[in-house]
Amino acid sequence: MRKSLQSFGLSLFVVLAFLTIAIGFLFGIDNPIPWIMIAVLIALPYIHKKLLSREFVQWDDKLSVGIGVIDEDHKKLLGLINNLQTAAHYHTGEAFERQALDELVNYTKFHFQREEDLMQANGYADFPSHKQQHEAMILEVGKMLDAYETDRAHTIERLCQFLKKWLINHIAGTDQAYAPYLHEKGVH
Repeated sequence: MRKSLQSFGLSLFVVLAFLTIAIGFLFGIDNPIPWIMIAVLIALPYIHKKLLSREFVQWDDKLSVGIGVIDEDHKKLLGLINNLQTAAHYHTGEAFERQALDELVNYTKFHFQREEDLMQANGYADFPSHKQQHEAMILEVGKMLDAYETDRAHTIERLCQFLKKWLINHIAGTDQAYAPYLHEKGVH
């Protein structure tokens, strides 16, 4: 609903801007109002792109744990979150949303298992705590998936926000903690 109102508001603004330009030029070519509105309309796609980019997550090398397969998993997870965000933002339909959601959930579980196997195989002391964080996240996502069945529009937005925040914080915090230990064990 919120996105529909945003789209309606943007469309209304564009129509009013064109009307303002047309009426402004009736008062002469030297009238500054239509020129200002033209500048705003020209800047609108750039402004929209900037605002929209806040919705999506991007890989930053500061997130790297220095372990190739884990970094690649993290990049893929960010891409899958962006796919889900795209499905939610552009109203691609329930089938694409569900596909994006299923792929993200399945790959997250795969990644968690790969990470846990690496930690366990190398005797990482904080493994139980790390695994507990993974389990808590999966449990929370499960609750949101249940809520998704009754309120798709609201839940998908909450889910995207949760996943972006959780994953970035987890990679930048908890995952960075095991990296030096695994590097000492020769895992790169």
